[in-house]
Amino acid sequence: MRTNGFYGIGCLNMKREFNYGTLFRTAQVFDADFVFVIGNRFKPQHSDTDKSWKNLPTYHYLNFKDFNDHRPFACVLVGIELTEDATPIAEFAHPRQACYLLGAEDSGLSPEAIERCQSLIKLPGSRSLNVSVAGSLVLFDRFQKTTC
Repeated sequence: MRTNGFYGIGCLNMKREFNYGTLFRTAQVFDADFVFVIGNRFKPQHSDTDKSWKNLPTYHYLNFKDFNDHRPFACVLVGIELTEDATPIAEFAHPRQACYLLGAEDSGLSPEAIERCQSLIKLPGSRSLNVSVAGSLVLFDRFQKTTC
């Protein structure tokens, strides 16, 4: 029986689809329960060599409102963004049920998404990372903190 809750990760208005392919492959490796895209229609990507969509529920939402209206009940929305008020990931306690949300490569999360997030986390560094790298680091951090 699973004791560490459930979680998924997804992307809002990504510009480069290969990024979500790489991220979704990592999500499968680190035992995510679902993955999603908001704004971009999901298409299988060559960067997802494991074809995670065959093993993980993969959702597509038209826009942020559609996603927020349909995300799992009691699932904390955790934004990954470089903001002053975001919690450094080293200090972050991952919720049992979580939806991790990444923004577009050039503009990050929308103001609406940031406003709706119950938690914001940031990775170390003064500049943003590639979206799939940032998401993969968050997945690894959760995996480490909830399985050890």
